[in-house]
Amino acid sequence: QVQLVESGGGLVQAGDSLRLTCAASGRTFGLYTVGWFRQPPGKEREFVAGVDWSGDNTNYAEPVKGRFTISRDKAIDTVYLQMNSLKPEDTAVYHCAARVQSEILHTPELYAYWGQGTQVTVSS
Repeated sequence: QVQLVESGGGLVQAGDSLRLTCAASGRTFGLYTVGWFRQPPGKEREFVAGVDWSGDNTNYAEPVKGRFTISRDKAIDTVYLQMNSLKPEDTAVYHCAARVQSEILHTPELYAYWGQGTQVTVSS
C-alpha cells in the first residue's frame, strides 16, 4: 500500500503559478499510475491530470490543457503538478491519487489511494 501527502497549495492571484507536490511512502511509487483531482467548494471531485508508471504517458482535462503539467521523479517517489496561468475557476482542494493498474482513468472511484488534499485559491 502507498501513503500520499500533498503540499504546495496557497492563495494566489489570477495569472500566477503554483507547483503542487505529491510525496509517497510505502510501496514504491513507480508501480502506480498517479492522478491529480480537484474538488471545488460544494462540488464533486473532477479529474485534472494523470501520469503512468513510466512518466512518459500523460493525460489532461480540457480546462487545464496548455496551463498545467504533470510529471514524476521516480528516484524520490514524487509527482508534481505545475500550474501556470491560474484562473479563479481553478480554486479547489487538489488531491493526488494512485492506482496499481497502468491505465490513466478519469473516474475517482477507480483510484484506491488518496492524499488529504491541499487548498488552492485563486483570486480575481
